[in-house]
Amino acid sequence: MSLLRSLRVFLVARTGSHPAGSLLRQSPQPRHTFHAGPRLSASASSKELLMKLRRKTGYSFVNCKKALETCGGDLKQAEIWLHKEAQKEGWSKAAKLQGRKTKEGLIGLLQEGNTTVLVEVNCETDFVSRNLKFQLLVQQVALGTMMHCQTLKDQPSTYSKGFLNSSELSGLPAGPDREGSLKDQLALAIGKLGENMILKRAAWVKVPSGFYVGSYVHGAMQSPSLHKLVLGKYGALVICETSEQKTNLEDVGRRLGQHVVGMAPLSVGSLDDEPGGEAETKMLSQPYLLDPSITLGQYVQPQGVSVVDFVRFECGEGEEAAETE
Repeated sequence: MSLLRSLRVFLVARTGSHPAGSLLRQSPQPRHTFHAGPRLSASASSKELLMKLRRKTGYSFVNCKKALETCGGDLKQAEIWLHKEAQKEGWSKAAKLQGRKTKEGLIGLLQEGNTTVLVEVNCETDFVSRNLKFQLLVQQVALGTMMHCQTLKDQPSTYSKGFLNSSELSGLPAGPDREGSLKDQLALAIGKLGENMILKRAAWVKVPSGFYVGSYVHGAMQSPSLHKLVLGKYGALVICETSEQKTNLEDVGRRLGQHVVGMAPLSVGSLDDEPGGEAETKMLSQPYLLDPSITLGQYVQPQGVSVVDFVRFECGEGEEAAETE
């Protein structure tokens, strides 16, 4: 219950405010093991090409020099060559690291219009999870999941919810500005950061008019580099039905998400459930996280919304269970 106690203290102290973001540290330029070839001409134009390729791709001077020499000074072809070599190195490294435990990582939350996605990407260490390159991988996974959702047919009268396992997630297209699948992006990240990583899972929710998705990420981190993505170690989506658009829906939705993260219910339950016993796992009959003197149902009722469903992700929870077994 240590998470519950720390979360309750944090939220009561800062009711109505978003969790503070964490500064994201820029990581050094990637280093690769490609072998340097013949020396590139030291002319001013060659140096300019080298600098352009270095700035555009982020690869080392040695690799950029090798790429330009291999491609006869063609900047575009040199960029393609670098990415292909990095992909090969990534797959090779991924094969060597396969099987190493990935208990760390991040939950990513992305909302666009009537669609909300929650994804989990795992790595070996917390140090790598704080690396911007890893966080950009989480963003790519969230965007790939969002694109997948936008191809699905909307339900006009009710919400729709779905899940993607690791295999399904890995097979999704990487996006309009990236070649290949999310699995290819994973291999590139493994090659750059040198740790085993897994695209663990994703959940998505689409809602029509009359529904609202409340969301919350605990330990939230945001950066201009990450578009609208919110990152953290715990995440929750709460699907609510409401007869009218209320100005406080965002605040209510965030508080409901905070409750789901802190109290970890197993089902929604009903307003008629009596507190105690088995009802302790039912969301509406649980003591409200921010005011344990009332149930969550008693908090929700005056707000004019009905809780119909939720999703809760905890980073690494499957790994911990497997290790215990």
